[in-house]
Amino acid sequence: MRRGIEFLVTRVLRSRIGIALAIAVLVFGVIGTARLVSGPADSTSGLSSRPREPITTVEPETGDDGIIGTPLPQSPETRPGELTPEQTADRFTSAWLGGPATTTEKWQANLRPLSTVSLTEKLTGVDPTEVPAVRVIGEPTVRPRTEAFVEVLIPLDAGRLRLELVAPDGRWLVDAVDWERE
Repeated sequence: MRRGIEFLVTRVLRSRIGIALAIAVLVFGVIGTARLVSGPADSTSGLSSRPREPITTVEPETGDDGIIGTPLPQSPETRPGELTPEQTADRFTSAWLGGPATTTEKWQANLRPLSTVSLTEKLTGVDPTEVPAVRVIGEPTVRPRTEAFVEVLIPLDAGRLRLELVAPDGRWLVDAVDWERE
């Protein structure tokens, strides 16, 4: 027994492992004593208690502010004597498809009166023979977004053409062209 105590004091408690074990025994002893002294835990007190009612971040009496409650977009407005969004999209699509014999200059000239200045600049240098479709195969779908902005989807033989039309002054012009392959 004496040798065991001597080994414990001289070798184990002087090493790092011995000191770590002594600290661990001390910590667990303090925690165990505190639990014994405190008595049984009350689950409704302290930070662990749950609220009796759901937590709300909006006033329950106010109306729904979700997307379902948003008003429908207003129908597009056209200046008298000007093309409607459907007519503009139809003419632009016909000019955009062009045909195999269309030159770059003629293609640009046909698109220019139906396009915004920014789209005309973006289409500069585009080769009309690289247009991936040949013909329209269905009716266009018009999605009004505001009075002066609509989106038109046109089904073509090789995909779908999406045009964004704007009418800042009542005259509809194509502002963006997007292509989706099928």
